[in-house]
Amino acid sequence: MSVPEAPHDAPPGQPRKAATAAWIGSALEYYDFFIYGSAAALIFPDVFFDESDPATATLLSLATFGVAYAARPVGALFLGHFGDKVGRKKIMVFTLILMGVSTFLIGCLPTRDQVGTLAPVLLVLCRVLQGISAAGEQASANSMSLEHAPPDRRGFFTSFTLSGTQGGQLLATLVFIPVAAMPEDQLLAWGWRIPFWMSIAVAVVGYVIRRTLQETPTFTQQAATEGVAKMPLAVLMREHWADVLRVVAAALVASVSTIFTVWALAYATSDSVGMDRTSMLWVGALANLVALGAIPLWATLSDRIGRRPVFLIGAAGSGVLMFLYLWAISTGSYPLVLVLGILTFGVVYSAANGVWPSFYGEMFSTRVRLSGMAIGTQIGFAIAGFAVTFAAQIAGPDGDDWLSVALFTAALCVPPVIAALTARETNKTPTEHLGDRTPPEVPGRTEPDGRLTQPLRRLIQLLR
Repeated sequence: MSVPEAPHDAPPGQPRKAATAAWIGSALEYYDFFIYGSAAALIFPDVFFDESDPATATLLSLATFGVAYAARPVGALFLGHFGDKVGRKKIMVFTLILMGVSTFLIGCLPTRDQVGTLAPVLLVLCRVLQGISAAGEQASANSMSLEHAPPDRRGFFTSFTLSGTQGGQLLATLVFIPVAAMPEDQLLAWGWRIPFWMSIAVAVVGYVIRRTLQETPTFTQQAATEGVAKMPLAVLMREHWADVLRVVAAALVASVSTIFTVWALAYATSDSVGMDRTSMLWVGALANLVALGAIPLWATLSDRIGRRPVFLIGAAGSGVLMFLYLWAISTGSYPLVLVLGILTFGVVYSAANGVWPSFYGEMFSTRVRLSGMAIGTQIGFAIAGFAVTFAAQIAGPDGDDWLSVALFTAALCVPPVIAALTARETNKTPTEHLGDRTPPEVPGRTEPDGRLTQPLRRLIQLLR
């Protein structure tokens, strides 16, 4: 895929460099984040929780996966504030180091057999640090790539952040495949620690890449002319509160990812279904491999036809296809699971995943972009993170009520659809006018009002 020339106010090569740094940094960061998800589903119930009650141990282990999502809104408040005051680059470097260190420490933790209940407490503490790091990672990387990007290719360039996220998830899955295949005694004794120890290399590589980035011309100009906001959060809540709420609702689409990645994996390998661990990890790996190609293609399409229609395809389509994917798991048919897993997560969900970095970021002005994206997404992601815990509860005592989980996932896809329908189309808005309340008219813009019912038009007017 050809990469366009840099915009006239950007240093030569910076858009491509920013997108590459966003991809690699996010891949390395979310490698750390997602190896925890695999371990929470497959390993941690036996290592950190009471083995005498497997169902409760699995529920508690999945709850620790959600703890990081609860910490993310808190991290977003602080990292968003400082990102709009001191710049995108410093936050990108900080979040990567924090994630690498906290993930390495998880690999060093004592088990429940060694220190009792202190073990899960330390595990939760490290998971909280992971959540704080992740809170600022995507928002800062998205802001960096968006503000460096050529105006007509913002969707394409910002999608590199999410391609990196999928790359990190793919890497995490590939690392866990040989680990999960180890003999049970070696796996539980020390084998599970290897992927976490590798995070030190992750932090070093990511630091070297990101420290060479230049700050974005948009932020630099803002700081040199009007100055940065003293209290970005106050400006955000005063001028963009409706967009923050819209991003919170839209970000619930991430529930599809957490249900697919964690709950469905635990369900498929449970006694009620009995599918092989390694085989199911390959489903995730291949789905993520397809997503690596699908995400930039969906994002490029959004540069041409708009963010809203592409996002709607991903949000609505994923809610429908999760029924088929979970049903396929219940049949125990691996070919069916593989095909529907790739279609659901690798293709359709990638439409929402590929476009949201530009879709959300373009709702806000430069002064509050990082804060708006961080706070809006992390509140939504926090709910999505605990979707795994709720899914484990509503799946019944045997954990096999997949239909209830599918209905629950589909319900969580409704707010994202409504959020997209009420949003402004911004794919053709000039970068300097993003976040304006009354942006100039540009050819090709499609506003939502003209094709919606009167009640929805009134809702749009209220939110604006």
